[in-house]
Amino acid sequence: MSFGITELIIVLVIVFLLFGTSKLRSFGSDLGSALKGFKNEMSGDKNEESGTEINPADHDVEK
Repeated sequence: MSFGITELIIVLVIVFLLFGTSKLRSFGSDLGSALKGFKNEMSGDKNEESGTEINPADHDVEK
């Protein structure tokens, strides 16, 4: 069973009515920042493999 354009439009209208545009806008920005953070962390893993990341054991930590 596949969804057509009519079903998708109906679902979007219901979502807009339930949540409103302000909540959906904040949800979209939160989702975007989460994806951006995920991409940054994934690129950080590449730096760790190349040895450019700082080793935490090299720094003095106050206890």
